[in-house]
Amino acid sequence: MITNAKKHFWKSIQKCFLFFIFFLFFISCTKKEALTSASFQTNSGWGYTIAYKEKILIKQSVIPVISENKSFATEGDAMKVADLVKQKLKQNLSPAVTKKDLILLKIKL
Repeated sequence: MITNAKKHFWKSIQKCFLFFIFFLFFISCTKKEALTSASFQTNSGWGYTIAYKEKILIKQSVIPVISENKSFATEGDAMKVADLVKQKLKQNLSPAVTKKDLILLKIKL
């Protein structure tokens, strides 16, 4: 009887161990977002950064395409443009922003 109890015990331990290994494997394989965006405050407003695996690719402290060196008026405006650029990068397009893009996003110029 003792040997049957030991066998049952070890089979239970093996099942738990296999489940634990499978769980760790599943967690490690979950897809993490490689491109991230964040806003930062400048002296005159807001800017944004776009990073790939925590390495900054783009740091934009002024509104692109306009002739003035002017920061975004709000954090929301900066993040709208950051999201657009991030979307373009995910689609393997040029991250360039046009004046039309700024108008469509209703960015205060």
